Amino acid sequence: MIPFNIPPFLPECESLLLMAARNHKISGDGEFTKRCHTQLELITGAPKALLTTSCTSAIELAALLLDIHPGDEVIMPSFTFVSTANPFVLRGATIVFVDIDPHTMNLNPACVEAAITPRTRAIVPVHYAGVCCDMDALAKIAAEHGLFMVEDAAQALTSTYKGKQAGTLSDIGCLSFHETKNFSMGEGGAVLLNRSDLIERAEIIREKGTNRSRFFRGQVDKYTWVDIGSSYLPSELNAAYLLTQLEQHEHITALRMARWNQYYEGLTPLKEQGRIELMECPEDGTHNAHMFYIKTKDLEERTHLTEWLKQRNILAVFHYIPLHSAEAGQRYGRFHGEDRYTTRESERLLRLPMYHQLTHEECGQVIQAVEEFYQQS
Repeated sequence: MIPFNIPPFLPECESLLLMAARNHKISGDGEFTKRCHTQLELITGAPKALLTTSCTSAIELAALLLDIHPGDEVIMPSFTFVSTANPFVLRGATIVFVDIDPHTMNLNPACVEAAITPRTRAIVPVHYAGVCCDMDALAKIAAEHGLFMVEDAAQALTSTYKGKQAGTLSDIGCLSFHETKNFSMGEGGAVLLNRSDLIERAEIIREKGTNRSRFFRGQVDKYTWVDIGSSYLPSELNAAYLLTQLEQHEHITALRMARWNQYYEGLTPLKEQGRIELMECPEDGTHNAHMFYIKTKDLEERTHLTEWLKQRNILAVFHYIPLHSAEAGQRYGRFHGEDRYTTRESERLLRLPMYHQLTHEECGQVIQAVEEFYQQS
């Protein structure tokens, strides 16, 4: 069996896990959490990085930090995971879904601008497959209308846009370290704070609404409840598991890129024949090989190809059901404009196995199986 994903694991983390356990310090914000913060700041250049329990909680923290209230509207793609929307719904906001650019599966800036109303408070671009959105166009729209921007960069750590790191192209960036991501702590995430005026309050919200961080820095003589907040600190065990991966992020990314390039080169003949479309990355950015997807002719062909691969012990999966078509999406949001691409493209997209331990031989087996499907069809 060639699985769709195997969570990343580096043997070097075992000694760190044991150290955390033996130090009897496994709650949050210990040595390993702080070292992860430092690594994330070095990788991204963000002024401040804070680990959270998930990317979901990172976006929740962002929604609290930006004081999203009932009646506010937040614009985002419908082609995304529910965690992009839920944190804003929990604050009472209405989600305004808009169409995507079919070449990148990312927000279409023209659709974003058309959806803005006096109630709009924020834009949430999602860097799908580690390919960054057109952030210059979105930043211009946000500036012209006085809107916040929060990047859902769950899939995009180490990707770049015009030389800048994903997650640092807006007010707040949110990362995921779920087991399906390039770098994992099982369940976990991080918030990147790109404005200095947001840092102190973000620390307070993350620490249950207390000024505990200021207390430990010696800035106050006792800490107390000063604002709303929640408990967003992951365990030191999670941080210890993640740390080695962050320290070796270039090595992990290089392994993934080798397999991504192998897929692209191996499947290009089918693309040239017009049988499939391949994942693309605009010239103004670099991606992190988070995934490799192809697009089939339609939903029926994708279903048959998925089953064909499964019969050959290869697990390939499709991705999101567009949120605006979901029961909760219809209850808590609306789609603005025409759904020209979102549903159609989501029904054609198929993700092939991708993880940093995927071997050259296994990748070749997947390519061969896809070729054989189209040879017989």
